[in-house]
Amino acid sequence: MKFSVYQVSRRGGRATNQDRMGYCYTRESALFALADGLGGHPRGDVAAQLALQTIANLFQQEARPRLRDPQEFLRRSIFRAHEQVQRYAQENGLTDSPRTTVVVCVLQNGAAHWAHVGDSRLYFMRNGAMLTRTRDHSHVEQKHKKDQPSGLSLLQPDGPTRNMLFTCLGSGQLPMIEVGLPQAMRRGDIVLLCSDGLWGQIPESVLVRQFGQQVLSDAVPEVVEMALRQGGADSDNVTALGVEWEADPEELETSLRIETESMQRGGFKSTIQSELADLQVEEMNDADIERSIAEINAAIRQGAARK
Repeated sequence: MKFSVYQVSRRGGRATNQDRMGYCYTRESALFALADGLGGHPRGDVAAQLALQTIANLFQQEARPRLRDPQEFLRRSIFRAHEQVQRYAQENGLTDSPRTTVVVCVLQNGAAHWAHVGDSRLYFMRNGAMLTRTRDHSHVEQKHKKDQPSGLSLLQPDGPTRNMLFTCLGSGQLPMIEVGLPQAMRRGDIVLLCSDGLWGQIPESVLVRQFGQQVLSDAVPEVVEMALRQGGADSDNVTALGVEWEADPEELETSLRIETESMQRGGFKSTIQSELADLQVEEMNDADIERSIAEINAAIRQGAARK
C-alpha cells in the first residue's frame, strides 16, 4: 500500500479539545479514525480517546497483516468502543455517561471500507468531485434525507437543532452503527474524516473544491483555518484527517507518505495510543484498557490545568 496522510486538530474557542484522531497500519491494511466527544455530557475527551484506543487495539490484534472481514471488524470494534465507554462511566460512578461520535475507515485490498456513528463525517473525493459522504445521525439531516428526491444533494444542516443526534457511543441505548458500501480506490482518491466543527462552517462545495485544487498537505490545514475563521471567537473544536491513495512521490516535511511494503511482516505502527499517554499496545486486553483510563483522565486534567 502507498498513501499520504495529513491530520490537524485545533481547539478553537472552546476551553478544551474533545476531538481525537489518529491512524495505524500494517503492511497490508490501514485504519483511520476520528471521534468527537459530545458537549453537555461529562468527559467527552475521555470518551473520544477511549473509543479510538479500543478500535486501534482490536485492529492491532486482528490485522495480521490484514483484517479477515473489514466491514465486520468495523461493526464489532465500534460496538466494543461503546461498551468500553459505558464501562468507564459505571466504574467511575458517573450518573451521566461520557459520549462521543466516531467515524472509522479501513483501507485494504485496494478498497476503502468505513462506518460511523453520529455526525463526524467521511468524504470520498475523486478528481475534484465528491463521490459520496456519510449521512449524519442527526434529526435535521435525516429530515432532509427524507424530504429530498433520490439523487439530489442535501442542504447543509444548520440552526440550533443541527447537533441533535439520535445515536452516539456511550449512551444507554445501543448505537446505530452505519457501515458504508466498499469503494474501490484509484490513484489520487482522497478520503477526508472530519468533525462537525469543520463541515458545519464550510459549504460542501467549497470543501470539495479545496481538495480538488490543492495538494493534501495544503488542503487539510487550509480548510481547518477556514473553519476557525468562520467560527470566530466561539469556534468549535476543528479536526480533519485526510488520506490520499498512492500520492505523488514527493515527501513534504509537513506530511507523511507511507509505503507499507517496506515494513516487516507483522509490523504495526500507530499514532492513536500515543495521543495522551505512553501506553503499551502490544497484547492489550480489557484489563489493560481499563488500567489506562486513569492515566488518560489524569493527562487530560493536567493538560487543562496548563491552559
